Amino acid sequence: MNNHLFQDHAFGITTIDTGFSRPRLAASHLLLENHHAAFIDVGTNHSVPHLLEVLQIKNIPPENVDYVIVTHVHLDHAGGAGKLMQLFPNAHLVVHPRGARHLIDPAKLITGAMAVYGEEAFRVNYGDIVPVSADRVIQPGDKDTLEFQGRPLLFLDTPGHAKHHFCIFDERSKSFFTGDAFGISYRDFDTQGEVFIFATTTPVQFEPNEMHNSIVRLMSYQPEKMYLTHYGEVTNVLKLADKLHDSIDTQVTLMDAVTEEGGELNHDMLVESLWNYFWMELKQLGCPLPAKTCRELLAMDIELNAQGLEVWWQKG
Repeated sequence: MNNHLFQDHAFGITTIDTGFSRPRLAASHLLLENHHAAFIDVGTNHSVPHLLEVLQIKNIPPENVDYVIVTHVHLDHAGGAGKLMQLFPNAHLVVHPRGARHLIDPAKLITGAMAVYGEEAFRVNYGDIVPVSADRVIQPGDKDTLEFQGRPLLFLDTPGHAKHHFCIFDERSKSFFTGDAFGISYRDFDTQGEVFIFATTTPVQFEPNEMHNSIVRLMSYQPEKMYLTHYGEVTNVLKLADKLHDSIDTQVTLMDAVTEEGGELNHDMLVESLWNYFWMELKQLGCPLPAKTCRELLAMDIELNAQGLEVWWQKG
Protein backbone atom coordinates (compact mmCIF):
# COMPACT_ATOMS: atom_id res chain seq x y z
CA MET A 1 0.00 0.00 0.00
CA ASN A 2 1.22 3.50 -0.80
CA ASN A 3 1.16 5.90 2.14
CA HIS A 4 -1.11 8.28 0.24
CA LEU A 5 -3.87 5.67 0.65
CA PHE A 6 -4.05 6.35 4.36
CA GLN A 7 -4.04 9.64 6.19
CA ASP A 8 -3.24 10.28 9.85
CA HIS A 9 -5.23 12.83 11.83
CA ALA A 10 -5.03 14.12 15.39
CA PHE A 11 -6.02 12.00 18.42
CA GLY A 12 -4.79 8.71 16.96
CA ILE A 13 -7.30 8.64 14.09
CA THR A 14 -6.32 7.34 10.66
CA THR A 15 -8.40 7.29 7.48
CA ILE A 16 -7.65 4.19 5.39
CA ASP A 17 -8.76 3.79 1.78
CA THR A 18 -10.52 0.42 1.66
CA GLY A 19 -9.97 0.19 -2.11
CA PHE A 20 -13.67 -0.28 -2.82
CA SER A 21 -14.59 0.46 -6.44
CA ARG A 22 -12.14 3.35 -6.93
CA PRO A 23 -9.61 5.35 -4.89
CA ARG A 24 -11.02 7.49 -2.05
CA LEU A 25 -14.57 6.23 -2.38
CA ALA A 26 -14.83 4.30 0.90
CA ALA A 27 -12.84 4.57 4.12
CA SER A 28 -12.18 2.60 7.23
CA HIS A 29 -11.23 4.62 10.29
CA LEU A 30 -8.60 3.28 12.66
CA LEU A 31 -8.44 4.48 16.26
CA LEU A 32 -5.27 3.91 18.26
CA GLU A 33 -5.13 4.13 22.04
CA ASN A 34 -2.54 2.67 24.41
CA HIS A 35 -1.04 0.55 21.59
CA HIS A 36 -4.46 -1.02 20.94
CA ALA A 37 -6.69 -0.57 17.90
CA ALA A 38 -10.33 -0.28 16.94
CA PHE A 39 -11.66 -0.12 13.39
CA ILE A 40 -14.82 1.79 12.48
CA ASP A 41 -16.27 0.49 9.20
CA VAL A 42 -14.07 -1.99 7.40
CA GLY A 43 -15.05 -2.20 3.73
CA THR A 44 -15.33 -5.55 1.99
CA ASN A 45 -13.34 -8.78 2.07
CA HIS A 46 -11.06 -7.21 -0.56
CA SER A 47 -10.28 -4.40 1.92
CA VAL A 48 -8.77 -6.72 4.52
CA PRO A 49 -5.16 -6.61 3.19
CA HIS A 50 -5.21 -2.80 3.22
CA LEU A 51 -6.31 -2.68 6.85
CA LEU A 52 -3.78 -5.30 7.91
CA GLU A 53 -0.97 -3.43 6.17
CA VAL A 54 -1.74 -0.21 8.02
CA LEU A 55 -1.82 -2.14 11.31
CA GLN A 56 1.61 -3.49 10.49
CA ILE A 57 2.90 0.00 9.62
CA LYS A 58 1.56 1.22 12.98
CA ASN A 59 3.25 -1.76 14.69
CA ILE A 60 -0.04 -3.02 16.19
CA PRO A 61 -0.27 -6.83 16.46
CA PRO A 62 -3.59 -8.45 15.46
CA GLU A 63 -4.23 -9.57 19.04
CA ASN A 64 -4.28 -5.87 20.08
CA VAL A 65 -7.35 -5.09 17.97
CA ASP A 66 -10.10 -4.71 20.57
CA TYR A 67 -13.08 -3.79 18.38
CA VAL A 68 -14.38 -4.04 14.85
CA ILE A 69 -17.20 -1.49 14.75
CA VAL A 70 -19.61 -1.13 11.83
CA THR A 71 -21.93 1.88 11.61
CA HIS A 72 -24.45 -0.24 9.71
CA VAL A 73 -24.48 -3.53 7.84
CA HIS A 74 -24.39 -2.32 4.22
CA LEU A 75 -21.59 -4.33 2.68
CA ASP A 76 -19.31 -1.46 1.65
CA HIS A 77 -19.10 -0.78 5.41
CA ALA A 78 -19.39 -4.25 6.95
CA GLY A 79 -18.70 -6.85 4.26
CA GLY A 80 -15.20 -7.62 5.52
CA ALA A 81 -16.11 -7.78 9.21
CA GLY A 82 -16.39 -11.58 9.43
CA LYS A 83 -13.07 -12.17 7.70
CA LEU A 84 -11.35 -9.65 9.98
CA MET A 85 -12.83 -11.25 13.08
CA GLN A 86 -11.14 -14.50 12.07
CA LEU A 87 -7.81 -12.65 12.10
CA PHE A 88 -8.27 -10.64 15.33
CA PRO A 89 -8.55 -13.24 18.12
CA ASN A 90 -9.39 -10.80 20.93
CA ALA A 91 -11.74 -8.48 19.05
CA HIS A 92 -15.46 -8.00 19.51
CA LEU A 93 -17.71 -6.98 16.65
CA VAL A 94 -19.83 -3.94 17.56
CA VAL A 95 -23.00 -3.54 15.49
CA HIS A 96 -26.45 -1.95 15.79
CA PRO A 97 -29.03 -4.28 17.44
CA ARG A 98 -31.13 -4.20 14.26
CA GLY A 99 -28.16 -5.28 12.15
CA ALA A 100 -26.42 -7.83 14.36
CA ARG A 101 -28.41 -10.85 13.18
CA HIS A 102 -27.39 -10.12 9.58
CA LEU A 103 -23.69 -10.45 10.39
CA ILE A 104 -24.24 -13.51 12.58
CA ASP A 105 -26.20 -15.14 9.74
CA PRO A 106 -25.59 -13.11 6.55
CA ALA A 107 -27.95 -15.04 4.23
CA LYS A 108 -30.61 -12.30 4.05
CA LEU A 109 -27.97 -9.60 3.74
CA ILE A 110 -26.47 -11.39 0.75
CA THR A 111 -29.86 -11.88 -0.91
CA GLY A 112 -30.75 -8.22 -0.43
CA ALA A 113 -27.45 -6.98 -1.82
CA MET A 114 -27.75 -9.27 -4.84
CA ALA A 115 -31.20 -7.79 -5.51
CA VAL A 116 -29.66 -4.30 -5.66
CA TYR A 117 -26.38 -5.01 -7.46
CA GLY A 118 -26.99 -8.29 -9.33
CA GLU A 119 -25.35 -11.62 -8.47
CA GLU A 120 -22.29 -11.26 -10.70
CA ALA A 121 -21.43 -7.75 -9.47
CA PHE A 122 -22.03 -8.89 -5.89
CA ARG A 123 -19.51 -11.72 -6.21
CA VAL A 124 -16.91 -9.44 -7.80
CA ASN A 125 -17.33 -6.61 -5.29
CA TYR A 126 -17.91 -8.48 -2.04
CA GLY A 127 -16.84 -12.13 -2.27
CA ASP A 128 -18.10 -14.61 0.32
CA ILE A 129 -19.50 -12.98 3.47
CA VAL A 130 -18.12 -14.72 6.59
CA PRO A 131 -20.53 -15.09 9.54
CA VAL A 132 -19.50 -13.93 13.02
CA SER A 133 -20.06 -16.00 16.14
CA ALA A 134 -22.84 -14.50 18.27
CA ASP A 135 -20.75 -14.69 21.44
CA ARG A 136 -18.27 -12.19 19.94
CA VAL A 137 -20.91 -9.59 19.05
CA ILE A 138 -21.75 -6.49 21.11
CA GLN A 139 -25.01 -4.68 20.35
CA PRO A 140 -24.94 -1.25 22.03
CA GLY A 141 -28.25 0.49 22.63
CA ASP A 142 -28.90 4.17 22.02
CA LYS A 143 -26.58 6.36 24.15
CA ASP A 144 -24.58 3.36 25.38
CA THR A 145 -20.88 4.00 25.92
CA LEU A 146 -18.09 1.56 25.09
CA GLU A 147 -14.74 1.99 26.80
CA PHE A 148 -11.85 1.61 24.37
CA GLN A 149 -8.69 1.54 26.49
CA GLY A 150 -10.20 4.23 28.73
CA ARG A 151 -11.42 6.24 25.74
CA PRO A 152 -15.24 6.54 25.83
CA LEU A 153 -17.10 5.94 22.57
CA LEU A 154 -20.77 6.97 22.64
CA PHE A 155 -23.26 5.24 20.32
CA LEU A 156 -26.28 7.13 18.97
CA ASP A 157 -29.13 5.56 17.02
CA THR A 158 -29.24 7.52 13.73
CA PRO A 159 -31.84 6.21 11.26
CA GLY A 160 -32.69 7.86 7.95
CA HIS A 161 -30.18 6.11 5.73
CA ALA A 162 -30.85 2.74 7.38
CA LYS A 163 -32.77 1.56 10.43
CA HIS A 164 -29.67 -0.37 11.55
CA HIS A 165 -27.39 2.69 11.64
CA PHE A 166 -25.58 4.26 14.55
CA CYS A 167 -22.95 6.98 14.76
CA ILE A 168 -20.08 6.99 17.23
CA PHE A 169 -19.05 10.09 19.19
CA ASP A 170 -15.41 10.11 20.24
CA GLU A 171 -15.21 12.41 23.25
CA ARG A 172 -11.43 12.65 23.00
CA SER A 173 -11.48 14.30 19.57
CA LYS A 174 -15.00 15.77 19.83
CA SER A 175 -15.75 14.04 16.54
CA PHE A 176 -18.35 11.70 15.11
CA PHE A 177 -17.76 8.67 12.94
CA THR A 178 -20.85 9.03 10.80
CA GLY A 179 -21.04 6.11 8.37
CA ASP A 180 -23.66 7.38 5.89
CA ALA A 181 -25.75 9.49 8.31
CA PHE A 182 -23.86 12.71 7.54
CA GLY A 183 -23.84 12.29 3.79
CA ILE A 184 -21.18 11.72 1.16
CA SER A 185 -18.32 14.11 0.47
CA TYR A 186 -15.60 12.95 -1.91
CA ARG A 187 -12.22 14.61 -1.69
CA ASP A 188 -11.97 14.61 -5.52
CA PHE A 189 -14.33 17.61 -5.58
CA ASP A 190 -12.65 19.74 -2.90
CA THR A 191 -11.97 23.33 -3.88
CA GLN A 192 -10.20 25.97 -1.83
CA GLY A 193 -12.12 26.15 1.41
CA GLU A 194 -15.24 24.41 0.05
CA VAL A 195 -16.42 20.81 -0.08
CA PHE A 196 -19.21 19.13 -2.04
CA ILE A 197 -21.56 17.10 0.16
CA PHE A 198 -24.88 15.40 -0.47
CA ALA A 199 -27.32 13.15 1.36
CA THR A 200 -27.26 9.47 0.44
CA THR A 201 -30.81 8.19 -0.20
CA THR A 202 -29.88 4.66 -1.21
CA PRO A 203 -32.29 1.68 -0.97
CA VAL A 204 -34.11 0.41 0.92
CA GLN A 205 -34.71 2.32 4.17
CA PHE A 206 -34.28 5.99 3.26
CA GLU A 207 -36.61 8.17 5.33
CA PRO A 208 -36.13 11.94 4.88
CA ASN A 209 -37.65 13.04 8.19
CA GLU A 210 -35.55 10.56 10.15
CA MET A 211 -32.42 11.65 8.28
CA HIS A 212 -33.12 15.31 9.13
CA ASN A 213 -33.65 14.37 12.78
CA SER A 214 -30.43 12.34 12.91
CA ILE A 215 -28.39 15.24 11.56
CA VAL A 216 -29.96 17.60 14.12
CA ARG A 217 -29.13 15.10 16.85
CA LEU A 218 -25.50 14.80 15.78
CA MET A 219 -25.12 18.58 15.72
CA SER A 220 -26.53 18.86 19.25
CA TYR A 221 -23.19 17.44 20.48
CA GLN A 222 -21.34 20.38 18.87
CA PRO A 223 -18.83 18.18 17.05
CA GLU A 224 -15.66 19.75 15.71
CA LYS A 225 -15.13 17.20 12.93
CA MET A 226 -16.94 14.40 11.17
CA TYR A 227 -15.28 11.26 9.83
CA LEU A 228 -17.28 10.02 6.85
CA THR A 229 -16.98 6.56 5.37
CA HIS A 230 -17.38 8.34 2.01
CA TYR A 231 -14.86 9.99 2.55
CA GLY A 232 -12.60 10.95 5.42
CA GLU A 233 -12.35 13.99 7.67
CA VAL A 234 -14.53 17.07 7.16
CA THR A 235 -14.68 20.25 9.21
CA ASN A 236 -16.93 23.33 9.16
CA VAL A 237 -19.67 20.93 10.16
CA LEU A 238 -22.37 23.56 10.85
CA LYS A 239 -22.25 24.68 7.23
CA LEU A 240 -22.18 21.09 5.97
CA ALA A 241 -25.20 20.17 8.12
CA ASP A 242 -27.17 22.99 6.48
CA LYS A 243 -26.12 21.73 3.05
CA LEU A 244 -27.27 18.22 3.94
CA HIS A 245 -30.70 19.41 5.05
CA ASP A 246 -31.01 21.21 1.71
CA SER A 247 -29.81 18.12 -0.13
CA ILE A 248 -32.46 15.88 1.46
CA ASP A 249 -35.24 18.33 0.63
CA THR A 250 -34.04 18.94 -2.93
CA GLN A 251 -33.78 15.26 -3.77
CA VAL A 252 -37.27 14.59 -2.39
CA THR A 253 -38.57 17.50 -4.48
CA LEU A 254 -36.92 16.08 -7.61
CA MET A 255 -38.55 12.72 -6.89
CA ASP A 256 -41.96 14.38 -6.70
CA ALA A 257 -41.32 16.37 -9.88
CA VAL A 258 -40.48 13.42 -12.13
CA THR A 259 -43.43 11.21 -11.24
CA GLU A 260 -45.69 11.11 -14.24
CA GLU A 261 -49.46 11.56 -14.23
CA GLY A 262 -51.12 8.56 -12.65
CA GLY A 263 -48.17 8.06 -10.31
CA GLU A 264 -45.82 6.36 -12.79
CA LEU A 265 -42.10 6.55 -12.14
CA ASN A 266 -39.60 7.74 -14.71
CA HIS A 267 -36.25 6.41 -13.55
CA ASP A 268 -34.16 7.85 -16.37
CA MET A 269 -35.61 11.30 -15.81
CA LEU A 270 -34.89 11.08 -12.08
CA VAL A 271 -31.27 10.10 -12.77
CA GLU A 272 -30.88 13.08 -15.12
CA SER A 273 -32.51 15.42 -12.59
CA LEU A 274 -30.15 14.26 -9.84
CA TRP A 275 -27.12 14.67 -12.10
CA ASN A 276 -28.19 18.18 -13.13
CA TYR A 277 -28.66 19.12 -9.47
CA PHE A 278 -25.24 17.74 -8.47
CA TRP A 279 -23.52 19.39 -11.45
CA MET A 280 -25.08 22.76 -10.61
CA GLU A 281 -23.80 22.43 -7.04
CA LEU A 282 -20.32 21.51 -8.25
CA LYS A 283 -20.16 24.46 -10.62
CA GLN A 284 -21.23 26.84 -7.84
CA LEU A 285 -18.32 25.53 -5.73
CA GLY A 286 -15.90 26.18 -8.58
CA CYS A 287 -15.08 22.52 -9.15
CA PRO A 288 -12.32 22.42 -11.80
CA LEU A 289 -13.10 18.91 -13.04
CA PRO A 290 -14.93 18.54 -16.38
CA ALA A 291 -18.57 17.45 -16.37
CA LYS A 292 -17.75 14.04 -17.89
CA THR A 293 -15.29 13.23 -15.09
CA CYS A 294 -17.70 14.38 -12.40
CA ARG A 295 -20.50 12.31 -13.82
CA GLU A 296 -18.29 9.22 -13.94
CA LEU A 297 -17.28 9.73 -10.29
CA LEU A 298 -20.90 10.18 -9.19
CA ALA A 299 -22.61 7.66 -11.48
CA MET A 300 -22.98 4.88 -8.90
CA ASP A 301 -24.25 7.22 -6.19
CA ILE A 302 -26.75 8.87 -8.52
CA GLU A 303 -28.14 5.49 -9.58
CA LEU A 304 -28.42 4.24 -5.99
CA ASN A 305 -29.91 7.53 -4.77
CA ALA A 306 -32.52 7.31 -7.53
CA GLN A 307 -33.41 3.75 -6.55
CA GLY A 308 -33.69 4.69 -2.89
CA LEU A 309 -35.90 7.68 -3.61
CA GLU A 310 -38.16 5.47 -5.70
CA VAL A 311 -38.46 2.84 -2.97
CA TRP A 312 -39.32 5.58 -0.45
CA TRP A 313 -41.86 7.18 -2.84
CA GLN A 314 -43.56 3.86 -3.54
CA LYS A 315 -44.09 3.30 0.18
CA GLY A 316 -46.29 6.39 0.09
